Amino acid sequence: GPPLHFKGSKLHRMVPGQILQGGDITSGDGRGGESIYGRRFDDEPFVRKHSAKGLLSMANSGPNSNGSQFFITLDALPHLDGKHVVFGRVVAGVEYAVAIGGACGSAAGTPVRGVTIADCGQRGGGSDQDGSGGEV
Repeated sequence: GPPLHFKGSKLHRMVPGQILQGGDITSGDGRGGESIYGRRFDDEPFVRKHSAKGLLSMANSGPNSNGSQFFITLDALPHLDGKHVVFGRVVAGVEYAVAIGGACGSAAGTPVRGVTIADCGQRGGGSDQDGSGGEV
């Protein structure tokens, strides 16, 4: 299968004030993805809410259809609660995510400018003490 990392992948859906979506490491356009569990895996419990900007959540096409795609919230999005699993939060620089959405996104979600994840990796100290589900 493909290398399982986001480095070099694109944000394929950007809606100003709502979301930045990426993680399609196979097709690059929102149709694909791959994880350590294969192409798709089941939802985890919907414990956390889409209550603020800067939250990381699994993108999916319906129940139990998670892959490698994720999105970052650019505002509170309660209509996504119970449909997408929140698994973390942006711990620094959320204002850059909001700015990218405004400068590169469109109401339809089609990017007007390309955005590529230049680098990625694991951040140390992924404590869950604040209830965020982890840190990015």
